[in-house]
Amino acid sequence: MVPVVSFDAGQTLVELDLDFLAHRLVSRGISVDPAALAASAPAAWQLYETLAARGHGRVWHGLMTALLEGAGVRGAAELADWLQGEQPRANLFRKPITDVIEVVRELASRGVALVVVSNSEGRLAELLTESGLASLFPVIVDSGRLGIEKPDRRIFDHALAQLGRAADDPAPRIHIGDSYAADIAGALGAGWNAVWYGRQAAAVADPRVAIARDGSELRGALERFGV
Repeated sequence: MVPVVSFDAGQTLVELDLDFLAHRLVSRGISVDPAALAASAPAAWQLYETLAARGHGRVWHGLMTALLEGAGVRGAAELADWLQGEQPRANLFRKPITDVIEVVRELASRGVALVVVSNSEGRLAELLTESGLASLFPVIVDSGRLGIEKPDRRIFDHALAQLGRAADDPAPRIHIGDSYAADIAGALGAGWNAVWYGRQAAAVADPRVAIARDGSELRGALERFGV
């Protein structure tokens, strides 16, 4: 049985490119040091996770506002509005996470069925093409095109269908993502196992969930699930 391994995109395959963000802000007359953005990022991501868990309707905006405010940028909320409007054209999540991409390439070389399942703005395939990653994934599911977002199990069912798999296919199915509310809860609700990836990942008392903070731990987590 060929396993299915699914990846979230933002903060899992590609991360927020703080240099690109700083460059974008220059066009609005704002000068900010990427190092200041990096220092602000952990608290901003913690807020993002809290808002997502509460079902808040503007988690992306909250993340970006907190990130800019923490870096000392004035008018952060208005700038977040502008950046969100620009996101489909100039996606800020574009920096490949090198050690994860190495794992993806290893899985692809072994014939594992790979898919991206992401809550995005409708141009994810184009972004991954720009980043040189699209060819690694036979299926890219973008909620902005599908009209269904994680944690709704239908987005995972759709991914399986696009791979030619039935929802009750007995092969291992693992989804990897950074958001517990969207990725982990969504995967479990769809009957998948899950790997909670990234700095926010914490141990979960559920045998269906593993954690990984880097590529090495990700390999171990996948081995735990038979991949």
